[in-house]
Amino acid sequence: MEIGQLLKEERKAQELSLDEIQEMTKIQKRYLQAIEDNNFDSLPGRFYARAFIKEYALVLKMDEDLLLQNFDGGEVEEEDQTQYTNIRRSRRPRAPKSSTVLSFLPTVIVIVLIIAILFIAWMLMQKALTSNSSDPSQPTESDEIIRDVEQGEKEQPVSEDEEEEEEDKDPEKEEESQFESQFEVDEIGSGTSPQSELTFTYGEEELLLTFDVEAEAYLSVVGESNKNYFDGILEPNSDMEPIDLTEESNVFLNIGNTTGVTVKLNDVAMDYPISASEKVHQKFLINLKKHETN
Repeated sequence: MEIGQLLKEERKAQELSLDEIQEMTKIQKRYLQAIEDNNFDSLPGRFYARAFIKEYALVLKMDEDLLLQNFDGGEVEEEDQTQYTNIRRSRRPRAPKSSTVLSFLPTVIVIVLIIAILFIAWMLMQKALTSNSSDPSQPTESDEIIRDVEQGEKEQPVSEDEEEEEEDKDPEKEEESQFESQFEVDEIGSGTSPQSELTFTYGEEELLLTFDVEAEAYLSVVGESNKNYFDGILEPNSDMEPIDLTEESNVFLNIGNTTGVTVKLNDVAMDYPISASEKVHQKFLINLKKHETN
């Protein structure tokens, strides 16, 4: 087997291209091709031919001396398998590309475990410091107060401000403040534009009507005094001033798009007696009742 063929087969066995051999040996590709084609006359001279063959054999980890002996002595006989075996040197098998990525996994796992151990140790240290700071041997504020009482200390005189606070704790006022304003449905309307009747009972001193508007809607607000508080179109997220209904005993509402309007009295939202999805246009007569304390 000729020298060029030996080198070429070994290069292909190592999955190397002539461009890669050129980069490794710094020998021009055309000279490497000439060597593989056994076209040694294309090389600059016999001295360069020997040097190129030697360098080529070195990067392929082959026996360069034996190749040069065959170059000086002629071709290598194809039948001489022993000599061919000696020329090819043992080389390290190429690992699959995926193994390069997998080789980093043990290192990553070790780093993660170290971080987890350090975090657990830090948590235990913080817990220990917290436990030490709450030492039961130290007297607490409540213990000191008990000791002061047991020692028979006199009560501090009640100040005028404290007396006024006690007087302000009027049971009727507390009952009034605890009362939750609410809507009650008295009658559910019917028809295309149903008119329902409700009662709103409140405990506050004033009564304010507000609206949350999410979609454009027609609105009319008329008090029992026949005062027209509003009549027009509401725009989404419009900044509408609260309507004071403290002096009214009832109020009439005409809403053209109930799906986009939420009615509130003293911030208590009114649930529509008929679902807004069923009846978009609805009217309401709301009786306004002040909660009476006993």
